[in-house]
Amino acid sequence: MRQAGVLLHITSLYDNYGIGSLGKAATDFIDFLKSAGISVWQMLPVGPTGFGDSPYQSYSAFAGNPNIIDLEKLIDDGLVSASDPDLTKLSNREFTNYDNLFAIKSKVLHRAYLKFIEEVPDDYENFCKGEAFWLDDYALYMNIKYSHGMKMWTMWEDNLRKRDPEAIAEVIKADSENPTAEYSIGFWKFCQYIFFLQFAEMKRYAAKNRIKLVGDMPIYVSMDSSDIWANPALFELDEDLRPINVAGCPPDDFAKTGQLWGNPVYDWGEHLRTGYKWWISRIISAGKFFDTIRIDHFRGFESFYAIPAGNDTAEEGTWKNGPGAKLFEVIEKYASDNGVKIPSFIAENLGFLTPHVQEMLAAVGYPGMNVLEFGFGGDDSIYLPHNFIANSVSYIGTHDNDTALGWYSSQSKKTKKRVKRYIHKSDDETVSEALIRVLAASPSDLVVFQMQDLLGLGSEARMNTPSTVGGTNWLWQMSKPGSPQKIAPAIHKLLGRYFRLPPVTKSTVKIIKKIVKEEIK
Repeated sequence: MRQAGVLLHITSLYDNYGIGSLGKAATDFIDFLKSAGISVWQMLPVGPTGFGDSPYQSYSAFAGNPNIIDLEKLIDDGLVSASDPDLTKLSNREFTNYDNLFAIKSKVLHRAYLKFIEEVPDDYENFCKGEAFWLDDYALYMNIKYSHGMKMWTMWEDNLRKRDPEAIAEVIKADSENPTAEYSIGFWKFCQYIFFLQFAEMKRYAAKNRIKLVGDMPIYVSMDSSDIWANPALFELDEDLRPINVAGCPPDDFAKTGQLWGNPVYDWGEHLRTGYKWWISRIISAGKFFDTIRIDHFRGFESFYAIPAGNDTAEEGTWKNGPGAKLFEVIEKYASDNGVKIPSFIAENLGFLTPHVQEMLAAVGYPGMNVLEFGFGGDDSIYLPHNFIANSVSYIGTHDNDTALGWYSSQSKKTKKRVKRYIHKSDDETVSEALIRVLAASPSDLVVFQMQDLLGLGSEARMNTPSTVGGTNWLWQMSKPGSPQKIAPAIHKLLGRYFRLPPVTKSTVKIIKKIVKEEIK
């Protein structure tokens, strides 16, 4: 079935408290998607962000980001006072101020936690037990991390770094004697309980409106995470728990010294020995949030580039074999045998792919990706729409690319000429509108537009510039004057022209009529 989606991270939603959230900001956006005829909402990883505020460097592969908890819902639940003075210190702006946000929101959430433990809901204990396989380690990790001035676990004392049972017992005992302290173990569990509740509510609202949620899963996890601290045997670490090899990409035309990501690589032999238990848990957990997950750097499951830890560049490395399609066969068999629902998959297969990677992708059958911005180098590129296949997901650009307008403005005259010739831009179209039209007309079953492109924004709204830290990466937010509802009718018309609308329902018709009336006024 032909569909259309939008790529917009939750943090970029317009909200009254400094960052997009899981409350009204999210449900309003779902209303927009439905009215525009869009049936898929793709977002970035939703875990708690670490270094550089990147959603791809999270403290946990299982936890949710407390920063996107909706405070209005906590006010409605009586856990936060509407007159809390800290609420006035949070306000929407063009870019999220993470330092200010966390310093203030964590205080509000802690006060909510103190109120929460006065009368704990009946389902809280069941939640903690059901998620204990990761939640206990995560909450403990965050508790120790904050007591150590936010230092990474590799910088803790040896007994804590290596999880000496007596040292861990002492931490837990000290915490139990002061459960109301800031950043206590209970506080971190409370934040996850609220996050899971709010995300589940948002997902139900999306399902009710026939919107599928697509999430992003990085193949690797951050060194600064409870995942590695609690499961060191699953990664290539030495006896002192230091990385032996780290992940990255070898040198190419785009990066002369390669890409040095720094994430520890997996010990796939150990994963095989355990029956891929950790990966099975990770996929099942992701399915609680998303209908589909896009797996970043999918080619790394066939073979991965391992760089000796401590190297300054990625110029020296070794290709090693990954688990291949076998991993996904095991996951799907486990789900089938145990009656567990898992999400469907999108394989991020961009870049240089060997025949073995192509064979793996064919074996699993997952749709791969196309990026239109990559298609105008001069040759008959695989990234031009006439070469797309139906079983694919296509974009003008992803979160790592500039917006359509920003990208076009930075191109050479020669490339701009190629673009115009291919997209047949009319005089009454902008370049981004023409690229949106061309992508919508493509053979791909699913096309996904960056929200910035639908709003016609330039480089000022770019979400991320790879291989850079700081600046405006991950910070962009929609402003209220750019309310998406204004553009819904035009998008709906375009998607209808290229047969990408979902089946019409009475509620959809009502929403569209309401928008049209408001526009006429």
